[in-house]
Amino acid sequence: MRDYRLKSSDAELLVAARADPEAFGEFYRRNAVGVERWLRTQTPDLATAADLTAEAFAQALVGLDRFRGTTDEQAMAWLFGIARNLVRRLHRRGRVELEVCRRLGIELVHDEEELARLEAQIDACAQAPHLSDALNTLPDAQRQALQLRVIDELDTTKRPPSWAPASITLVSACRAPSRPSRCDYKEYTDDHR
Repeated sequence: MRDYRLKSSDAELLVAARADPEAFGEFYRRNAVGVERWLRTQTPDLATAADLTAEAFAQALVGLDRFRGTTDEQAMAWLFGIARNLVRRLHRRGRVELEVCRRLGIELVHDEEELARLEAQIDACAQAPHLSDALNTLPDAQRQALQLRVIDELDTTKRPPSWAPASITLVSACRAPSRPSRCDYKEYTDDHR
């Protein structure tokens, strides 16, 4: 098995995937988020976009022998062409289903808060590597403070918990999005605990 992460173009990955599944795995890792983002603009909800993303890559995998391109642009056009055809099929089927629902008096309702929460999770996953890199540039004390406040959800209005570092505890989390690495700290002695 070859390591495809560094040098292979998308077109090369599609050709190599005919014999090596790892090549298609790398093609998927590179392009799944972009395809899903586009599909989210074309479909009524996140679940449908996720389903169509999976279906687009499944059809691409099954149809690797039909890919004839030699450039990354041709590889992307081929993949997005598959996705576009799936969207067309969805809309055709959806029009028929909506008409049937209308005739039967069925009202379709979506939970907007749930959809927003899921969309935020997808976006956060896409940003995870960048956030990890940014966190690694912080001094240890700031990184620990951010972990206490954001990851461990420490309530900064209460007394520091017994498991907090003895010499430093977060007083307030990052104050402004424009300054993600600036946090305030307060030194605590044992009599504050």
